[in-house]
Amino acid sequence: MNISSLLCCVPNKKTRSTQESASPSTDVTSKIIPLSSPQYYTVASAGALFRTYADPDDPSVVGPEGFTRLCSDTGISLDGALPLVLAWQMGAAEMAKINLSEWEKGTAELRISDLKVLSIALHDLEDLLLLGKPPMKPSLATQNRKKATSSSLEPYNRARYYRYAEDPQKAFNELYSFCFALAKPPQARNIDMETASAFWSVLIVPRYPLMSELLQFINDKGTYRGVNKDLWNMALEFVRTIDPNLSNYDADGAWPTMLDDFVAWKTGKSAGEASARATVDTTD
Repeated sequence: MNISSLLCCVPNKKTRSTQESASPSTDVTSKIIPLSSPQYYTVASAGALFRTYADPDDPSVVGPEGFTRLCSDTGISLDGALPLVLAWQMGAAEMAKINLSEWEKGTAELRISDLKVLSIALHDLEDLLLLGKPPMKPSLATQNRKKATSSSLEPYNRARYYRYAEDPQKAFNELYSFCFALAKPPQARNIDMETASAFWSVLIVPRYPLMSELLQFINDKGTYRGVNKDLWNMALEFVRTIDPNLSNYDADGAWPTMLDDFVAWKTGKSAGEASARATVDTTD
């Protein structure tokens, strides 16, 4: 299951007509404006943008259908991690929903009331936290607060971005913890394995290939149903610290049982592949 499938599964209050909901995706490059001509933030324009995507039955919330259209119109893929990054930056409490107070607070802090600028901000965080690209540095003029503010020199207020850039791993941990809370049903302690796997595939796989094998193992076994907070956190620690060939894996490391089982599966799989290669070489 991917992220777009999860969004489709979130219940909405009302289904719009095909004509209204068939808003085409827009290429990311067409959504990014030159930094020399930013669309500056205003409270009024932020409110108008919210109303464009608000649920017709409840104008105080952008529901799943509106959230999907918002992502599409911003030029971000529903199959990637950016819808989660958007929810994180808005401080959303529910999957694929943003209420008015969350939107007002998030857009005010970021100084964003334009889709093109929102696209810039989300892709900035994708580069920094998901793709591991070197952080941008604030200009000298931006650093000199007596002469200008960050929002007057840049397309949006990058104060958060520069805070994240000081410690990208800590910032990613914030995003990662947020995603668990976002996916967890109220009063529950676990998230279901399908949701966890979908989140892992977009949040972790791009940086840590070992997670791809772990997801293959989970899919092959088909017996794991839920993920608690401890397993969620330890899975990230595992792929961050354990070499892809498992050379530094310690069986006494107190890893969750699922991760120990994965190591046994991968070790046996590697041994079987080595044996098959040896048989072929002998035959040749």
